Amino acid sequence: MEVLKKWLGHPKELYNLAWFKMGGYTTVMPKMDEDPLSESLSLCYKYLHQTGRSFAPVIQILDKDVCHVVCIFYLVLRALDTVEDNMTISLETKIPILQKFHSYLYQPEWRFMGSNDKDKQVLEDFPTISLEFWKLKKVYQDVFADICSKVGFGLAEFLEKKVESVKEWDKYCYYGTGLAFVGFSQIFSGSKLEDPVIGQDMELVLSLGFFLQKTNIIRDYYEDQLVGREFWPREVWSKYAKKLSDLAKPENINKAVQCMNELIINALHHVPNILTFLSRVKNQSVFNFYAIAQVMAIATLAACCNNPQVFQGVVKIQKGL
Repeated sequence: MEVLKKWLGHPKELYNLAWFKMGGYTTVMPKMDEDPLSESLSLCYKYLHQTGRSFAPVIQILDKDVCHVVCIFYLVLRALDTVEDNMTISLETKIPILQKFHSYLYQPEWRFMGSNDKDKQVLEDFPTISLEFWKLKKVYQDVFADICSKVGFGLAEFLEKKVESVKEWDKYCYYGTGLAFVGFSQIFSGSKLEDPVIGQDMELVLSLGFFLQKTNIIRDYYEDQLVGREFWPREVWSKYAKKLSDLAKPENINKAVQCMNELIINALHHVPNILTFLSRVKNQSVFNFYAIAQVMAIATLAACCNNPQVFQGVVKIQKGL
């Protein structure tokens, strides 16, 4: 009954969701080609749906030529991120794994069994993912190895230091998601679905990753505090509190919201670059892949803006929205 009341309180979203479910989704999210998949590739798509619920639909709308490539690329980066995110793994164990992660793509038996993260399956069954990596063309393998190497060393660097300045915040976002979008653009260019120009202007392509990463960091304040992670830049939050955790105190909620809004404004500065980038994309499935993720991020920031709930729990956008 509570769920029904919730939906009835948003009639426009209820209508849109009904339209989407009754077939409207085929306009922007056509059904994936159902050619028989190998057992290992089927497992990869299973892991994709388990670990990337928001990314899985936009990956599966891609043209067949690159759909599988992007799926494997996402899982490789998800495995790498799962090592970084797990706070129960010691730095002595974690840092070498991150720095060597690109080499594990070429080690068919490598797996990691020491994670208790919710996405640990991508580490425990990494041989299935690396098997599919070996089936890809060399142009894609080279992209994977290059991006993984840069991301691994970059994330390892931030394990041993705090994000102090806004400049360092951008640097962390460069490693956290920015390079992933560089990889996506190189994959699409390598497939000939897009011209090389979409990946040649680094400022534009990095803006897509920066925007998603900053949105996630802003939204995830509460969850990160629970496990001892801090990614808000000290240069900003120190103007509003002595410790980042103090922003969650009831007496500081007004200052906390002001601090968050300042970070949201910072993130929104990437939007003009995103729009310029999207204007250069020619393939419809690639455009949808990029645009849907960015629109979801904008909706998330809109839900966070002026919202004290960010400091008390998880803020999510309505499915209908």
